[in-house]
Amino acid sequence: MKFSGLTIGVPKEILAREKRVAVTPDVAKKFVDNGAKFLIESHAGEGAFFFNEDYAAVGAEVVSSAQEVYSRANLILKVKEPQFNNDLGKHEAELVKEGGTIVAFLHPAHDVNHKSIKILAERGITSFTLDSIPRISKAQSMDALTSMSTIAGYKSVIFGANRIKKFIPMMPTSAGMIPPSEVIVVGVGVAGLQAIATAKRLGAKVKALDIRPEAAAQAKSLGVEVIPFDVPQELAIGKGGYAKRLPKEWYVKEREILAKHLSTCDILILSALIPGEVAPTLVTKEMVDTMKKGSVIVDIAIDQGGNCEVTHEGEEYDYNSVWTIGILNIPATLSIDSTRMFSSNIWYFVDNLVKDAKINVDMDDQIIRETLVTRGGSIVHHGTLLSMGLINE
Repeated sequence: MKFSGLTIGVPKEILAREKRVAVTPDVAKKFVDNGAKFLIESHAGEGAFFFNEDYAAVGAEVVSSAQEVYSRANLILKVKEPQFNNDLGKHEAELVKEGGTIVAFLHPAHDVNHKSIKILAERGITSFTLDSIPRISKAQSMDALTSMSTIAGYKSVIFGANRIKKFIPMMPTSAGMIPPSEVIVVGVGVAGLQAIATAKRLGAKVKALDIRPEAAAQAKSLGVEVIPFDVPQELAIGKGGYAKRLPKEWYVKEREILAKHLSTCDILILSALIPGEVAPTLVTKEMVDTMKKGSVIVDIAIDQGGNCEVTHEGEEYDYNSVWTIGILNIPATLSIDSTRMFSSNIWYFVDNLVKDAKINVDMDDQIIRETLVTRGGSIVHHGTLLSMGLINE
């Protein structure tokens, strides 16, 4: 059988407020039925309402500690990047078996994760990051970034609507007609499109900005006002249609154009990402100072550094009467559906990764090549090397 002899381990996520688990019981059954020994830490799935008995019923072994999962498994599946485990007094990157493999959202280009990436490399661990899966047809079933972006885009508008002190739709009242709130979405990828659709369903007036003509056209097709910003396509569009990092002078121009629209904005949704790299800064402190009192910023890009200078990772706070939201792991707030989606994606990724019951790092496979972060004691991920200053463009 395909996974015969392979021991797969799923530890409980320890990141604050993380409710997801990497594998559902249904997908655990697929691994078991295909010959894998499947270990899961006790209570790992409870945040998504998958319980120990559900895993035991499909042949998984429920173990009492994270340390046992890490020490026995040669393939670790996680949702989020390794963290310091306070209970064990060790970093999760130090717990992965030497020479083993880990698959997760490592966000390796983000400077806060550089330490863990270095530990993985030093210990000879092969690691893959799911936020670098290329946008190609073969990878659609394993594109966890797209799955989670759908949730993040939807929930970002819900967060904004919850914090704003106004109605979202136009509202006829006995005191007169109250105009709709204005929502601006910057970055019209999967998350941005879902944010646009959700804001429109709530009745908001919506504007959108994206550096890619095709993305702007998709936003326009949803009936929103597109903020014009013409960038040469060779500068804006990278592999698979994702946005590329622009030269600095073009970000200056983008900020100038966006700044003209912020004075009327009620909710600003920021979702501009560059796969495998730190997110670009599109909103400065000075720009936030021009926003209306009582407006809200939701920075979806915060997991990769954020698009706004004043948003703080994992925090919500008032900045000069503008409420800023830098919630990490937005998909974790919809833990049931996000876990189901993530688990399906990771099944297809591992199915592609494993050949003849062994981890097969096939560098001719674009998916494997672009998601590989560490191997053989070295860091090999382009965006990570770039952000660490170890290579230049």
